[in-house]
Amino acid sequence: MLDRKSLIAGLDVGDIFHAEYPNGAKCICLVLSVSDQAIQARRITSQENLEFDPRTGVENVGEGEASAVINSVAPLPVDIYDIFLALDRKYGAVHGQKEVFERNPEYFKLTEAEKRALRFIDSHYASNALPPLS
Repeated sequence: MLDRKSLIAGLDVGDIFHAEYPNGAKCICLVLSVSDQAIQARRITSQENLEFDPRTGVENVGEGEASAVINSVAPLPVDIYDIFLALDRKYGAVHGQKEVFERNPEYFKLTEAEKRALRFIDSHYASNALPPLS
């Protein structure tokens, strides 16, 4: 069985992983770059850029800030993966443009496929969790 560090080290650009904050907030993240120093990722739903330690999977944040922790790197089925890539493009196209939401709130309404994908990941990532931090 692979250990936590080895599983996280297997992440590559374009992969999607799951992380969680201590308060239970979940992050579905798309890997943007990987180096010995950091995993750069984008939180798909908020388009927030995050940086994780590639050895521990703990988010690199400022002093006193809560850190997300990678808790699953299990690959998604192709159809679910494609839905999340489409969501990333959808939200990325209007990131920082508050007026888009004000003029067209329907733009952000989830499709049935998007809802299905979000329901799927809860059980998928929970049943494919990484070993805990030691």
